[in-house]
Amino acid sequence: MLKNIPKNISPALLKILCEMGHGDEIVIGDGNFPGASLNNNVIRYDSSDICDILDSILYLFPLDEYVDSPVALMATGSEYIGSPDIWKSYEGILKKHKFSGKISKIDRFDFYNRAKQAFGIIATGEGKIYANIILKKGVVK
Repeated sequence: MLKNIPKNISPALLKILCEMGHGDEIVIGDGNFPGASLNNNVIRYDSSDICDILDSILYLFPLDEYVDSPVALMATGSEYIGSPDIWKSYEGILKKHKFSGKISKIDRFDFYNRAKQAFGIIATGEGKIYANIILKKGVVK
């Protein structure tokens, strides 16, 4: 057993987070995200809250300070008016972890292409739409 590891971080996820290097990306996908068809390194978190996972990951590693935007969200489609409520939750979690950088929003297919290149994908059962987020790992100091 280890101390100070959030209880919702499984051994498999901890292994991936430890193996990631500076600049590697991890995707946290909602229940509709096609993770298994995009990347071979998928960890299932079907019953976990996406905000709790984001908070726990940010507790364990820093975001990249050497890029313009170490956080990316999947941009909403033209059918969606306004911003998804979950984005406000993400902003609160990021602020809690002292993040004051830029959050980019990228087109769905560009997001999918980045997910293909990501170190791994966390597939959640999150029911809120447009809850997909990419984190770029920074340097642990």
